[in-house]
Amino acid sequence: MGLLRSVGGRLYRKYIVYFAVLIGAVLVAGGAIDLYFSYYETRDATVALNREKAAAAAIRIEQFIREIEQHVGWTNLVPRDGDPVAQRHLEFIKLLRQAPAITDALWLDGKGREQLRVSRLAMDRLHSDTDYSLTPAFQNTGASATYYGPVYFREGTEPYMTLAVPSGGGVTLVEVNLKFVWDVIAGIRFGRSGYAYVVDSQGQLISHPDISLVLKKTDLSALPQVQRARTALAIGEPETSEAAEARDLAGRAVLAANAHIEPLDWTVFVEQSQQEAFAPLYGAMLRTGVLILLGLALAVGASTLLARRMVRPIRALQEGAARMGGGDLDQRIDVHTGDELEVLASEFNHMAERLRESYLGLEQKVAERTEELVTANRAKSRFLAAASHDLRQPMHALGLFVTQLNNRIKDPEDRHLTSRIEAAVSALQGLLDALLDVSRLDAGVVNANTADFPIQAVLDRIETAFATDAADRGLRFRVVRSRLAVHSDPLLLERILINLVANALRYTRSGAVLVGCRRRADRVRVEVWDTGVGIAPEHQEAVFQEFYQVDNPELDRTKGLGLGLSIAARLARVLGGRIDVQSVPGCGSVFAVDAPRVSEIPEHTAVESPPDMGKALRGALVLVVDDDTLVREALAGLMQQWGCRVLTAGNGEQALATIEGKSQRIDAVLCDYRLPKGEIGSDVIQKLRERLGEGLPAALITGDTAPERLREAKESGIPLLHKPVQPARLRALLEHLTTQRSVRAWVVPPEQPGRASGQAG
Repeated sequence: MGLLRSVGGRLYRKYIVYFAVLIGAVLVAGGAIDLYFSYYETRDATVALNREKAAAAAIRIEQFIREIEQHVGWTNLVPRDGDPVAQRHLEFIKLLRQAPAITDALWLDGKGREQLRVSRLAMDRLHSDTDYSLTPAFQNTGASATYYGPVYFREGTEPYMTLAVPSGGGVTLVEVNLKFVWDVIAGIRFGRSGYAYVVDSQGQLISHPDISLVLKKTDLSALPQVQRARTALAIGEPETSEAAEARDLAGRAVLAANAHIEPLDWTVFVEQSQQEAFAPLYGAMLRTGVLILLGLALAVGASTLLARRMVRPIRALQEGAARMGGGDLDQRIDVHTGDELEVLASEFNHMAERLRESYLGLEQKVAERTEELVTANRAKSRFLAAASHDLRQPMHALGLFVTQLNNRIKDPEDRHLTSRIEAAVSALQGLLDALLDVSRLDAGVVNANTADFPIQAVLDRIETAFATDAADRGLRFRVVRSRLAVHSDPLLLERILINLVANALRYTRSGAVLVGCRRRADRVRVEVWDTGVGIAPEHQEAVFQEFYQVDNPELDRTKGLGLGLSIAARLARVLGGRIDVQSVPGCGSVFAVDAPRVSEIPEHTAVESPPDMGKALRGALVLVVDDDTLVREALAGLMQQWGCRVLTAGNGEQALATIEGKSQRIDAVLCDYRLPKGEIGSDVIQKLRERLGEGLPAALITGDTAPERLREAKESGIPLLHKPVQPARLRALLEHLTTQRSVRAWVVPPEQPGRASGQAG
């Protein structure tokens, strides 16, 4: 009875506390994470918008100066006959009318002496011969180069700059009033506090919505955002895309972005107060807090109800088990919860029934137990298949997220940490890939596609793949060049050699690994030599068995699962051959595989340089169909880093709805093989092709390793990748699919939704 009170007391309260704390922690953590990412997303979006506005303003200001320069250039179009000074005088008068920003226009002859001066503020002068030969404007104006002078303030208030253009053997020099830049800057206003301004290379204010600050010759060089921009220009580094500390003239925190005007050496800044930029976030924080409080209240109520419903059947289980343990095998536990507790009670009842029946006949009991074991084994197989699929889903997303994270991090220590994470993910992916290879071989979906090719093409890829790894291990790695050619499947032969070389590097602690070819009659023998630990004669046949490892007593998984040589041997059998091994313990091993020899192919024509396919992804529109939210987000984020545009859907119906009314061309489709409600990825792709055209490039991605699923996927004729997919393989597949855009185009006309457009090419 004391134990029952314990179950009904402490366990009841413990469940309430545990459930309430767990749910509350999830709510708080979820809210905090959401607010954290919302903060950075809002900040980055504001800075990006400011940067776009700054770039637009910089372009308009540069166009303003270019227009003035163009107007000045028109004054060179004077007739050759007549007095050039008089004719140029008329052109200068027209220039001042056409360009209100020009206050003075001067023409200097080839010796730098003033021959003409037209001004809005003074009398015109002819043939004054004032010497300008030593001025920077004259000296720095070449035959085709325009001189942009530094900003100066006339009479200490209005900003001006000197612009000099080569003209008729001399130089046309104009003084430009920069107050006219105010029209461009004043037009950039957003929100209550967003505005733009311009500073020169020294941080002096040139233009500002508040013109009085310009007339006061305000110096903004002390502002942190101005200092960063000047430092970046001085050392030639690109502008950072990350938000950093910025202050306005009043010392208030702002979000700032800038754009540089290259020929003028000016910088345009766009700012907005952080208080205004983050105003939506503050509202979200309040709403999140209210939701968390409501969620905590609901969690307490739900945990109380759940704890009560759990404790009662547990008490019934305890009482029934105690009676059965006392010998009352006719006792039955009556629990109807519809969950695992009911299953457990049923198992207790079954156990009591079988114990009672065991007294009636031992042989019948053994037969029944045998049947139960068979059923359990089948359930275990189904469970492992499902677990493999479910494990590959997050591993697939994790690998893609790690790649995105590694691309964004710049700090060396953080990059070292992410590289270690990436290595761990790669190791897990390698183990899953090894299990997948076994499943594919068991399913009989691996066939040899033979062709004639130079063996050096495969050796070059082997050398590229393992040279760095061998150097990191302190081993010498050499691939002997060969002009021989073979008739085989290059991909399967390369995979065999990859497994053999990886095995050699794994068990070679010092010395070298050598890969080379020998000609033997009508065959070519490719050998992998190492100076590793060697293999005793009694183990040389067993190393090709699955999960067999000689030198791994501690089951160190950094040395793999013992599948590499088994897979290599089975691939060799697919090619109609076998792998030979010769080894001496302590001295090393030689693994060899051979292939039929063909006539030698000239080296310069055998291997063609692959086309530059990286451009194929820029701007490509890819449709991703996957029921896993993490996988969709990871694929979309990674492909966007590659320059793609991405549409996502969770099933076939959503995919068709997503493309409905879209006028953009769909360049490729990536679809999960197994979707909710029994939907198959190949059927979804077929529906998309019926809508968009039969030539729509598409590929399947699956984490299912069941042999029957692999056979079904292969029979569909659609390219198939297995989760977790390495980013490099995914990018190669996308580049292959999107290069077909030059042959066909797939468009859904907005005026005729549901019908596929014609195919070009």
